[in-house]
Amino acid sequence: MAASHRTPAGGRLDRDTHCEFTFDGRAFTGHPGDTLASALLAHGVHQIGSSVKYGRPRGISAAWAEDTSGLVQIDAPFSEPMLLASTVELFDGLAATGIPGQGRLAERPDPAHYDAMHAHADLLVVGAGPAGLLAAVTAARSGARVILVDEQSEPGGALLGSADRIDDRPALEWVRSVADELATMPEVRHLQRTTAFGHYDDGFVLALERRTDHLGAGAPEGVSRQRVWRIRARHVLIATGAHERSIVFTDNDRPGIMLANSARTFLHRYAVLVGREAVVFTTNDSAYLAAFDLADAGAVITAIVDARPHVREDLRAECDRRGIPVRSGGMVCGTRGEGRVTHALISYPEETNGAGAEAVSCDALLISGGWNPAVHLFSQVRGTLRYDPALGGFVPDAPLQHVGVAGAANGVMDLPGCLRQGHESALAALADLDIDADHPAALPGAPADATAPAAVLWRVPIGPDDAQFVDIQRDATVADLARAVGAGMRSMEHIKRYTTIGTAHDQGKTSGVISSGITAELLGVGIETLGTTTFRPPYTPVAFAALAGRNRGALFDPERTTALHDWHVEHGAVFEDVGQWKRPRYYPRGGEDMDTAVARECTAVRGSLGILDGSTLGKIDVQGQDAGRLLDLLYTNMMSNLKVGAVRYGVMCGVDGMVIDDGTVMRLAEDRFLVFTTTGGAATILDWMEEWLQTEWPHLRVHLTSVTDHWSTFPVVGPRSRDLIGTVFADLDVSNDAFGFMTWRDTALNGVPVRLARISFSGELAFEVNVAHRHAPAVWAALIAAGQAWDITPYGTETMHVLRAEKGYPIIGQDTDGTVTPQDLGMAWAVSKKKPDFIGKRSFARSENQNPLRKQLVGLLPTERHTRLPEGAQIVDCGEATTLPPPPVPMLGHVTSSYHSPELGRTFALALLKAGRSRVGDVLQVPVDGRLVAVEVTGSVLVDPEGARRDG
Repeated sequence: MAASHRTPAGGRLDRDTHCEFTFDGRAFTGHPGDTLASALLAHGVHQIGSSVKYGRPRGISAAWAEDTSGLVQIDAPFSEPMLLASTVELFDGLAATGIPGQGRLAERPDPAHYDAMHAHADLLVVGAGPAGLLAAVTAARSGARVILVDEQSEPGGALLGSADRIDDRPALEWVRSVADELATMPEVRHLQRTTAFGHYDDGFVLALERRTDHLGAGAPEGVSRQRVWRIRARHVLIATGAHERSIVFTDNDRPGIMLANSARTFLHRYAVLVGREAVVFTTNDSAYLAAFDLADAGAVITAIVDARPHVREDLRAECDRRGIPVRSGGMVCGTRGEGRVTHALISYPEETNGAGAEAVSCDALLISGGWNPAVHLFSQVRGTLRYDPALGGFVPDAPLQHVGVAGAANGVMDLPGCLRQGHESALAALADLDIDADHPAALPGAPADATAPAAVLWRVPIGPDDAQFVDIQRDATVADLARAVGAGMRSMEHIKRYTTIGTAHDQGKTSGVISSGITAELLGVGIETLGTTTFRPPYTPVAFAALAGRNRGALFDPERTTALHDWHVEHGAVFEDVGQWKRPRYYPRGGEDMDTAVARECTAVRGSLGILDGSTLGKIDVQGQDAGRLLDLLYTNMMSNLKVGAVRYGVMCGVDGMVIDDGTVMRLAEDRFLVFTTTGGAATILDWMEEWLQTEWPHLRVHLTSVTDHWSTFPVVGPRSRDLIGTVFADLDVSNDAFGFMTWRDTALNGVPVRLARISFSGELAFEVNVAHRHAPAVWAALIAAGQAWDITPYGTETMHVLRAEKGYPIIGQDTDGTVTPQDLGMAWAVSKKKPDFIGKRSFARSENQNPLRKQLVGLLPTERHTRLPEGAQIVDCGEATTLPPPPVPMLGHVTSSYHSPELGRTFALALLKAGRSRVGDVLQVPVDGRLVAVEVTGSVLVDPEGARRDG
């Protein structure tokens, strides 16, 4: 299909290369240098979607991010919703569709890479237009470290869409010379296709770099599509330009209605004539340049409708020379057209209802209601704004420390003024940074255009309010603003949320100031009094994938594996996530389900010999002269009197006296302990310990080091565990007399140092084997090989839970909920009465902690021996009832752990129950599947309450 609206010459395109692409299933061609919007417009395609609320046709209204409605869905080579066609660079193989109101999420994961980078600079310049370029090169010539970022594919800013001249040559030649000079400077980082979207305190700026969109399907393998830059600059100069403002009138949302300067950009940059017959509606002089350029390119300008009563004589003369009618003092009060504008309705102030409006034929209606400085990045760091009545927009007011604003972003709309401000702002930044300025060559010269005062016109008050669109992407109208005002709202922040104006992808770039102006008229106040809404990051939409960077998939929550992970995989382990760790849950054999596999593993451990990979337990090395004193303050029981070679169980509480973690502590030397924590609590407890050490007890001479990944730990459990350990470590006496419970010994296996400890989390005779991570596979293999004589059985976390629950050993975070004290768990023995202080001690004296109705850890035995109680199920006392009575039903507690026990031949549970220990022997009920199951309350220890098995 021929691009019938492409001009025969001009544009910044590679006309010798063609890009094949599809839109809505139709095949088109374009060129490198095109955007999807420009390529579609070159083929005369204006309507590309429909609106979100009313389903009205929507088209391309601007040439960049201020476009209000040109949203598309990218389908190939990657899937991405809700992108503006005007910002999607064209490449071969692109496939896109228009959006019917809203996009859709991808059906498959995005295979692209997303990265993040950090950078530091003396001066960050945002915007590579005339002001930003001159500022960057001025500062760089003085030796400053400069970062220049700009969201377009090439530098130049507004100059890319104009025919301006600098130093008596085409402005883009000057742009190229400055860019070339910057490229030779080692202290300059120049990033195009990079949007600064967030500005924060202390010179911190977030920017998004688009890295491969322009490469399309041919993007190099491993190159990230987008990259977030985290930039810290000593001084930030904002040279972000301005957005042309629209005017609100009836049916102002039809495809073919476009900002005037964008039409000029499409012509000069992309060689696209957006219409063959155009009407221009303006309140200022800038739109005349668009009209002249389009007319010179072959378009018929059927009328320039200027809301001002008087037009500059030179502009009128240029119009006369081109045969362009000028309707001064007129207004466009409406449009006609199906799918695309076909007529503009022109009225005059005295025609208050538009009944006598003249219908002027057009296929493009170009609008210019003035300019809004792009002050977003200034406002984001709490920069205050003031209303400029001559501009009809808000400009920076009071200056900010280490922040400058230059050019159109500062309200300066002429090219000479932008160049001057860029130069002066760079010198001011250098002075702020105490860098001597090496004065560059003379300030570039550019012809100044005379301008007449602009009119401020927010809307044309003719026609129904509900057809006058203020925020085209939200289908929000003047009627919506009137309803908000009628509801009593007077703040633009409230009105924004009530109407949703400014909450879509443009974040108020086009609608924000207009909605303030119209609201001010409705309220009868000045817009300078009403103000505008707060500009917040991001300046433009940023993909969640870019913000996540590499922290997605397996890296979203990084997966940690033990040294034996490959062995577990090879032997068919089914894994579960414990914190960030992948732990074997059970090892099915011959098609076993979990219950069957766990029953087999439990029976093997209680009857003979089992082995568990417990390497994920947190391990913290505590060293220093005051190590014992620190642990005494952190644990509820004494640790300083622990003998070298001994192990002690300990409990940690928060300041409220509630249990936060438990584990064992080994004393390795007089000044060294090894603290074991729960798997999920390792990082939290280390942070907890460091916080107290650094903020409350910095005088203690202690150092804390996480060694969780340094050591692998294998509990060898069961009545035959002593046989296995004695066989493998033949040099060690493993008898009870020589190697007592809660002690440890160092030994070796084939020259590999090994630390053994008599610790049991199952109630059975057990030894914990500790070895350096790199030697773990070899030691494990030796234990497995030697254990074949007793049918050694590897077991997983599910079996571990059954074994420990049978013994009433709680899991912190499962059998506790942040409201449980050691006493509630039946561990008053673990709370020292001798220590003068420890974290949580004072809280134990509170009256609530002495309440006899506190929830306490107990066991539950369902009268239906094979019914497993759901974990989390509530416990009630309903007498002989078989169903729950009408609410309210008093809840006495809840089930915390529930399993089937091969040892008991039945199901059982642990629970937190009000006054639980005084209820032992009572029969209560637990709702299960809509009925009540009777349960007997027991003590928490259900297997070997005497502890006879512990020593074999």
